[in-house]
Amino acid sequence: MKAMVYEGMKNIKVKEVPDPTIEKDDDIIVKVTSTAICGSDLHLIHGFIPNTKKGTVIGHETMGIVEEVGKDVQRVKKGQRVIVPFPVSCGHCWYCEHDLTSQCDNSNEYNEGGSYFGYSDTFGGYNGGQAEYLRVPYANFGPFAVPEELEDEKVLFLTDVLPTSYWGVDVGGVKENDTIVVLGCGPVGLNTMKWAALKGAKRIIGVDNIDYRLNHAKTYDGVEIINFGEHDDTGEYIKEITHGGADVVIDCVGMDGTMSNFEKIETLLKLQGGSKSAIEIASRCVRKGGTVVLVGVYGGRYNMFPLGDFFSRNITLKMGQCPAHIYVEPILKHIQEGKLDPTDIITHTLPLEEGEHAYKIFDKKKDNCIKVILKP
Repeated sequence: MKAMVYEGMKNIKVKEVPDPTIEKDDDIIVKVTSTAICGSDLHLIHGFIPNTKKGTVIGHETMGIVEEVGKDVQRVKKGQRVIVPFPVSCGHCWYCEHDLTSQCDNSNEYNEGGSYFGYSDTFGGYNGGQAEYLRVPYANFGPFAVPEELEDEKVLFLTDVLPTSYWGVDVGGVKENDTIVVLGCGPVGLNTMKWAALKGAKRIIGVDNIDYRLNHAKTYDGVEIINFGEHDDTGEYIKEITHGGADVVIDCVGMDGTMSNFEKIETLLKLQGGSKSAIEIASRCVRKGGTVVLVGVYGGRYNMFPLGDFFSRNITLKMGQCPAHIYVEPILKHIQEGKLDPTDIITHTLPLEEGEHAYKIFDKKKDNCIKVILKP
C-alpha cells in the first residue's frame, strides 16, 4: 500500500509499504477514505518527538471502511464506515474506565504514558493512518460507526481536532460571560473559539501571527484578533485591554510556537523540547485565579518555565492529551443538529500521492493552508 512514511528529521516520503494485517483477535483493518495532517504531526518531522523510527507510517486523524475484522470483534462489522480516535485505548483498564482514554495502561509497552497512532515508540509504536489501510487494535472500544448521510468531511475531525478543542473548553471550565483567550488560530484554535461561543463566553480573543489564519478567526461572530508580532509584550497588552486578564487562556500552539534563538539552541541540543512562547504569553494574560489549559503538544523539559508567575497569582493549570473517545458522541450530536459546522477549516483536499507537497504547504503556512485532507 501507499503511505506517508517518516524517513528522518524533515524527511517524509510517500512510499510503498506492506499492508497491515490482523495481529490479534480484536483487531480490525480499515480501508482509509480520508485522513488529515495535524499540527502535532509537524513535531515528528521537526525532530521534537523522540524514538520515531525510520519507516514509521504517520498520521492519527483517520476514517474509512472496515475491511477485515478479527474473530473477537463485535463492536463493528465489515463494510461499516468508522472514525478512529487518535488514542490507542483498550477500554477496560482503570484509566479507560475512568474517562482518561489517552492514558490507557495496556496499549503502550514502551513507556508509562498513553499511545497514539503514528506517533513514535514513545507513544506506543503504532503505525498511523496516512495510508491506504490502517490496523486498529482494541476494536471493541476504539472505532465509532458514523452515519452514512454525513460525508467524510463532516465527521473526520471527530478523530482529534473536535474532541481536543472541546476538551480544552470543557476542562478550562469556560462558562457564560467569561473572557477567553485562544493562543493559535490553527484548526484546534479555531474550533476552540466555536466551542467557547457555544458555552456563552462574552469575549473571545484569538492570537496568532499569520494574517490569513487571523482573518479566518475574525469571520466568527464576536471573535477579536491580535497579531502577537505587532506587540512587544502580547500578554501584558491583553491584560490591559481585558482590565486584568482573561478568565481562561487555552494554548493551542504547543512546542511549535515562535522560538527565541536560545530556545533553538537548547532544542537542538535536546536540553529543551521546543518553544514555550505561548506559555509565557498565557502566564501574563490570565487573570488572578484564572485557568490556563495546554492542549497544544509539549515534550521534554523546559528551562525558565514561569512557574512562579502561575503560583503567585493562584492560576490553575490543566494540560495533556485529550481523551477523545468520551467526546465523540456528544460532538456528533452537535453536528447532526446543525449546531457546529467543522468543514470551514478545510482549505486543501489532495490525493495521498501529493502528501509531501501537502506537508510542505501546511508546515510553511503557504497557499493560505489551514487544514489538509488527504484522499488515498
